[in-house]
Formats: sequence, C-alpha cells, structure tokens
Amino acid sequence: MTPIQALILAIIQGVTELFPVSSLGHAVLVPALLHWRLNESDPLFLPFLTMLHFGTFIALLLVFAKDWIAIFGGATGRYGRFRQEQSVRILLLLIVATVPLVVVGAALEHPLRALFGSPIFVAFFLILNGSLLIVTEWLRSHKGRQRQRSIADMSIRDAVIIGIWQCLAFLPGISRSGVTMNGGLLRGLDHETSARFSFLLAQPAVLAATVHEAFQLRHVAVPHAVIVQSAIAAVVAGVTALISTLLLLRYFHNHDRWALSPFAIYCVAAGVVSLVSLTIL
Repeated sequence: MTPIQALILAIIQGVTELFPVSSLGHAVLVPALLHWRLNESDPLFLPFLTMLHFGTFIALLLVFAKDWIAIFGGATGRYGRFRQEQSVRILLLLIVATVPLVVVGAALEHPLRALFGSPIFVAFFLILNGSLLIVTEWLRSHKGRQRQRSIADMSIRDAVIIGIWQCLAFLPGISRSGVTMNGGLLRGLDHETSARFSFLLAQPAVLAATVHEAFQLRHVAVPHAVIVQSAIAAVVAGVTALISTLLLLRYFHNHDRWALSPFAIYCVAAGVVSLVSLTIL
C-alpha cells in the first residue's frame, strides 16, 4: 500500500465512520473502483485497520468526553439522586442496545462479510442503505410531530429495537450509524437525539473492534515501516473523524426535517454508479 493510498483510506474512514454512508462499504468500493491491488486479508493490513479504528475511537472519545463524564459521574450519585437515576438508565440503555450486536457478531460476522464482501454486493447494499434512509424519513414525516424525548426518556424496548437495527451493519454497505438512527427515528426520537445515541453507541463498538483486531496481532511481526504508516493514518483518521462528528452534531441539531435525505441520495447514486462501473465499464 502506497502512502497516498493509506492517506485516502484514512480520510475515508474518518469521514464515513459516523456519516450514515457505511465506512466498510467505502473501504471495499474505493480500492475496487480505483483498481488498487490491495489484499485486505493480508496479516500486514490488520495493523493499519487497527490503528484506523483506534484513531476514530480517540476522536469520538474527545467529542463526547463531557457526556461520558456526566454519565459516569451522575451514576455515582455525584449530582444528586435524579441525575443518578438518569445516568444509570442511559448506561443500561447503551448496554441493552449493544447486546444484539455482540450476539450476532459472535455468530455471523465472518460468514456474512465473507458471503457479501465483494464490491458488487457492497454496491447493492449501499443502494439499500440509501433506500432505508429515504423510507424512514418518509414514514417519520407521515407520523406528524411527536413529543421530543431525550436519551434518558427512551424505553428498554427502544434500545432493543435500535440494537437489532444496528446488526444490519454487518452487511458491507449498510451504515451502522445510519441504521441505528433509522431505529431511533422510527421509535419517535428526533434526528439530534437519534444521532447522539447512535454516536455514543458507536464507541463501545469501535473500541471492541480495535481490541479484537489488536488481539489478532499478538503473533504478527509488524515491520517498522508499517507501524509508522499506520500511526500516521490513525492521526489523519482521528482528525477527520473529529471534524466530521462535530459537523454532523451541528447539522442534526439545525435540521430535523428530512435530515438524512442528502445522505440517502448520495448512497443510492454512489451505489448505482459503482454497480455500472464494476459490471459494465
């Protein structure tokens, strides 16, 4: 992998990890469309992937540091009984929403990605991802205005359903943040609350992926050049993810009507163009 390729993949990872457009899908499609000869199953590609996830995780941790401090501080009773009950409830909701991902991931992650990991399938699922976003926005618009709820107002049922939606992200081309926001919107949350819960939920998932990949590296001798390249890529991915997350949070705060539509249109268009390029051109 050349330095330019590493830089491009790092930027893509940082931008698409939280944007509802599928980071995994782009990681498969971009090299295929650009005719890069990358072997992503090569053991020496794993350190690069691990560091990309690590950089993204650190960026998310920085953005949501105040949220986590408030949640864990509140859970200890530091801010009073009411805040303690809210904080414990938020932690419980995050745990409940993560359980389906852990269960399905342990059983089906590798078979699903092996079966549907080709660029053709990824392009198809990217179109499906965009279609899901459009349908969700349409359904939500026809429900009419609902009472605004915070994360602490969510029910256990809400968390379970959002967690089940999250499992669709094991299909390359389906966005984890996109489907979790879909689940939140269909449960009556607004865009900002759905996005914030999705981003909080992303951090255990990204951390788990980083730890899992790092564990697989325990017997791999990583050359110094790969370590340097991976470290630089991690910084680039982290900075990009930091900027992207801040922009997204502001965007969802200011746009509560059809906020997912631009991403949906992009996914459908990108998927169609990719399918044409990969099958005809």
